This record gives sequence, C-alpha cells and structure tokens, in this order.
Amino acid sequence: HCNFEFDLCGWKQDENDDFDWNLRTSSTTKMGTGPATDHTLQEPSGHYIFIKSSFHQLPGQKARISSPVLSRRNKNCKVCGGIFFYYHMYGAHIGSLIIYQRTMAKHEKILLNLTGNQGNFWQHKALILTGDGDEDFQVVFEGIAGKSPKDGIALDDLTFSREC
Repeated sequence: HCNFEFDLCGWKQDENDDFDWNLRTSSTTKMGTGPATDHTLQEPSGHYIFIKSSFHQLPGQKARISSPVLSRRNKNCKVCGGIFFYYHMYGAHIGSLIIYQRTMAKHEKILLNLTGNQGNFWQHKALILTGDGDEDFQVVFEGIAGKSPKDGIALDDLTFSREC
C-alpha cells in the first residue's frame, strides 16, 4: 500500500518518458490545478502524486511511474490479485491516464485507459492482474499531458491486494 505521505514507497520514475510524477500537497498549489485535498487524509496537507500539463510539457508527452516487481510465482496473485487506487482527473483539456501490466521482457498490456475530464473528485478503481506463465511483472501508471496548464492528473492510495 502506498499513500505517498512520506515517499514513493518503492514506486520508480521510468527512464524512458518525458517528465516525472511529482509528490505534492494541495496546500502548496494554486487553485484550479488538481484536487483540493489528498484522498488518504482528506486534508490539503496530505500527499499524492501529480502530473500537470504546463508550458514545459507539450500535449501528448508522457510521465510514467512503475510499481515494485511482483512475482508471477505467487499463484494467488495470478488467480485473484489486483490493484486498487484513487485518481483525480479534472479539467476541460485533461490528457489521459493509462495503466499497464508490464512483464520483465517489457511486454505491456493495457489494463485501463481514461481520457478527458472525469470530474472534480477522487474516484476509485480496482483492476485485476492477469496473465500466463511465470514471468514477474510490474504495474505502470502513465499520465499523458493535455492542452491546458491548469489541468492535471493525481493518484493516491495505490494498493495491491493481499494475494500479491
């Protein structure tokens, strides 16, 4: 489980992307760019990770962050494992959030693709982790910059099920 209150908990910024997910709080940001509070504490001082379209990023540029490696040899994770998370995607020109399951051989399968305004509140998703074979894997969250510097994508409370 990672609530981002202290650090990235083993989640790693990808090397082959255009910019990074940033750890931040709502109390340090201008209004209109992201959630009013984090999800965990429901406080402006609570932390989450965030990407924001800005003058430094062109529309379509990507920020990727990947989970610690999960073992495929864990049969329970293979059968009924999942990842649960909260996301906030609000703004008229918001980009996209794509979640992948990536094997160590870098084969990626899309688990979820969200594009555009999803509402000005934290929403919950649960995704099942599937696949064959015994290859270890990671979950990758990819944020794609939109057209407006006011719009951004936030993630909080990323949790793998107990089986994993």
